[in-house]
Amino acid sequence: MDDAAIVCRGLRKTYPQGVEAVRGLDLAVPRGSCFGLLGPNGAGKTTTVEILEGLLEKTSGEVEVLGRRWEDSAREIRERIGVSLQETRLAEKLQVLETLRLFRSFYRSGLDPAEAMELVGLSEKAKERVGRLSGGQRQRLAVATAMVGNPELLFLDEPTTGLDPQARRQLWDVLRAFRTEGRTIVLTTHYMDEAERLCDEIAIVDRGQRIALGTPKSLIGSVGGDHVIEVDFPSADMSDRAEALAKGWPQVQSAHRSGTTLEWNVRSLTETLPDVLRRLEEAGLTLAELRTRQASLEDVFVKLTGRHLREESAIPHL
Repeated sequence: MDDAAIVCRGLRKTYPQGVEAVRGLDLAVPRGSCFGLLGPNGAGKTTTVEILEGLLEKTSGEVEVLGRRWEDSAREIRERIGVSLQETRLAEKLQVLETLRLFRSFYRSGLDPAEAMELVGLSEKAKERVGRLSGGQRQRLAVATAMVGNPELLFLDEPTTGLDPQARRQLWDVLRAFRTEGRTIVLTTHYMDEAERLCDEIAIVDRGQRIALGTPKSLIGSVGGDHVIEVDFPSADMSDRAEALAKGWPQVQSAHRSGTTLEWNVRSLTETLPDVLRRLEEAGLTLAELRTRQASLEDVFVKLTGRHLREESAIPHL
């Protein structure tokens, strides 16, 4: 793809102990887009991103970043990308402004360090030592170090972890402004609202393979219902009976169970909810709690894998 910022074909990564973290992954990230890579811990997304960033060697497959290959043009690619890792350790005795000046010195051109600091709301901390910053402030500083080189392509691995809601939204505004200039973002996140609001396209990865690809709207639509009814039952026996009962309901597009909680995807709450309550009452089933909400990317992942996005895998952070 001539208009792709990133292309990878048949990407594989096998670690010495025989663990296959990435298994034949194909991706194409359009230029000027925000592309989300979602999956639970152990899905292979961090390994994939670190290969794309040039931090890990692939086992096999092809990778192109901004039309170049790491094997041939590593220095050129590094000049044109910015990277914020899942965990960034910075020199704790340096001041915030000194840290950004240091990172800016790695590039031939870029932003003024004071401008990068202002972008992430750290201007008042310019003279503060990194070691005295809060966790959220350190996270914002890590993003600023990724942006100070004014990159064409920005990699952000869990960029808003530890931020309060206001700081998260401020960072979202920064990323939206970054994209308006035709530049590209690759984002991994566990926050579904973040992915839905920022990403133009999303790839869901599980066990090293891409299992879904599309816009947030199209992926959510694939669940089969715009709304979710969540019902908690007082006992496993009641949830067993409710699960069996719901299999005959035409209004329920798909269903998922977690312990004594059942989740039903439906197209219309106003049409379905009264009928659900009536049927449960007729069956003598008591509700402990009932909630309704809009369908989300979390529901897409549950439908595809049978697990929630935040459930831990046996192999963390691959």
